Formats: sequence, structure tokens, C-alpha cells
Amino acid sequence: MQRFRFGLVVNPYAGIGGSVALKGSDGADVRREALARGAEQKSAKRTIAALAELTDVADRIDWLTAANDMGADVLAELGYAAKVCYQPQSQQTEANDTREAVQRLLTEGVDLLVFAGGDGTARDVYAAMGEHITPVVGIPAGVKIHSGVYAITPKAAGRVLHQMVTGELTTLRGADVMDIDEAAFREGVVRARRFGELNVPGELEYMQAVKIGGQESDELVLVDIAADVVEAMDDDALYIMGSGSTVAVVMEELGLENTLLGVDLVANGKLIASDVTATDIEATIKKYEQVHLVVTLIGGQGHLFGRGNQQLSPAVIRSVPRENITVISTKEKLTAMNGRPLIVDTGDSELDKELAGFITVTTGYHDKTMMTIASID
Repeated sequence: MQRFRFGLVVNPYAGIGGSVALKGSDGADVRREALARGAEQKSAKRTIAALAELTDVADRIDWLTAANDMGADVLAELGYAAKVCYQPQSQQTEANDTREAVQRLLTEGVDLLVFAGGDGTARDVYAAMGEHITPVVGIPAGVKIHSGVYAITPKAAGRVLHQMVTGELTTLRGADVMDIDEAAFREGVVRARRFGELNVPGELEYMQAVKIGGQESDELVLVDIAADVVEAMDDDALYIMGSGSTVAVVMEELGLENTLLGVDLVANGKLIASDVTATDIEATIKKYEQVHLVVTLIGGQGHLFGRGNQQLSPAVIRSVPRENITVISTKEKLTAMNGRPLIVDTGDSELDKELAGFITVTTGYHDKTMMTIASID
């Protein structure tokens, strides 16, 4: 049985500035300010979520990593044995620690390098790689994720690694390493730049484009859809989360409990009410300036409203701007409609007519499909 040597480098401070409105994590001053504001270090949790996907193949992987929270602690928590190849010089690690750790792992000889962080971390990995063509897989843990070297979610990264170990992945492709100027970003200016290219498993692209072997994988496409919805969420808005298993995956991505056949309310990344009634929703809406609605269709029937989600009353739906209604679905479910339009049957014929027309359906990560809504006369 083939064994694999995987290297792991975790940026412990990746993403630390995001939750406290610092729009990045680059620089010791920013990290100190983030900690002072009560920010939580989350990169370890995201790394654990990724590597937990490898439990059943753990005996086939030899891990090489850096000490403490740069990788060894995560592997120890998962019960994975590891060889420590780099010891950071101080408790608060810096970019040079990432670069030196990567160089040590490459010198030791690894089949693949796994790293957790954001675009700044990807830049450091690229800088350390030099002429090495060793493939990499990035676990998204930062505020800024523009680089193509990252999987869509931590679990998606774990699945890519699992497929490599089980022999399902064989190709490589080049992926861009991108980063933006954080100082400019804090002033509201997005100034992105391409720094280079790293090799990633070719199927990482499928995780982003939701295709495997030319066909959709339900599990991965739902992860993609959830990642797209969560990425676009505004902390200041109220989100009405409709019923159904597709919406449930979005709630799972948020780390929140879900009422599968009911409607839940989310704000600022937290579940504020479960299994609510139309009256509950109408009362809560009045407290928010922005309101969004996330719904899916009933497979085979194509109903958006009026079947299984009567909590979404005409008054509730009228309170949500049409552009704030996010419809999510797999392409497989849409294809099963055989060209028939989506249906709304709210009990308010005038509202049904207002909703009729084209609507964008989120079918993957940054992947959308146009569908038509037709009301029932």
C-alpha cells in the first residue's frame, strides 16, 4: 500500500482581523489590535475540519509539520502522528516563519504541501517554493481569499486530499496566487495583484466548478452553493432561511442548527429564532433595515412559495426586495424540470404576478443559472 508524505503549515493568525472589522490580518500591529478587540483564532478549527476528512486513510499518511500552533497541535488533536521539522522563534509567528517552515518541509521531501491561511499566506508559500513544483492544497482560513490555490471550504480541501490518497486524483494545474493591498482595502479600494502560480490538484477546479468527470456530485455542489451564499452574507442584515435540505447545507456551513421543514432566522452569523411562524417573521423584519430570503424549490414540482413554506406569507415576501431573494438549487434539480418554469402560489395573485419573470438561481460557487417564474392563474 502506497504511503504519502504530506507537509502541513498553519498560519495561526490567518483571518483574525475579519471578525473585528480590521479587513485583514497582515502585520504584527493588526494582529495585536485584533486580539485586543477579542478576536478568536480560527485557523486551527478550519484546519481540523479539513483534515478530519482523512480519518479513514490516516494510516497511509506520514505528516511533517511545524511546531505548536503552526501545525503540530492540530495534528495531535486529531491523533495523527507527525514529525516536527520547524520551530518558530516566538509565540506570535510572522510571515518569515511560514516561509522557513515551507522550506524545511520541502527539504525533508513531501509529496504535497497543505497550508491554512489567506492570500498573504499563499504569497509566503509561493515565495518559499522557489523552483519546487510540489503540489499544494490551501485550506481557506483568511479574510482575503482571492487566490486559486484554495479549496472552496475546509471540508472541500479535506476531500481533495482524501481523493489523492485513494488514487482518484492524478492531474495537476497551475493556479494563481493573488493578494490585495490591505491598507488600500481598509480605505475601500480593492487593488489586486497576481504574484505567481502554484501547482494544485486538477480536481480542485472541479470543486469550484462543481463537476467531477463531467457530472455534478450532489455533496460537493451543495458545499459550493453554501459557500457562495455564506460569502455574500451581510452581518447587518436579517436572513430568513427557508425550509428544505438545500438550505440546511447553508446552515451547516454557518455552523448553525437547522429546522429542516421549518423556517429559521439568522443575523450576524447567529441563529436568532428557530421554526418561526409568519407572525414571528413579520415582527422581526421590522427591526432590520436589510432583509434577505434564502429559499430552494421543491424538486420535480418547482414550487418556490406556497408548498411546504407557508410561513413565508405574502406580507413576509413583500417585505423582502426581489433582488434580496436568493434561490438556490443544484443544476440536476433544475434539469429535472425539463424546461418548465418555477412556480409561486402565495395565495396573493397580485404578488404572484409581481414575482413572475426571470430570476437568478445560485447553482454553485460563483455559478448562477437564469430561470423563469410563472404564477398560477
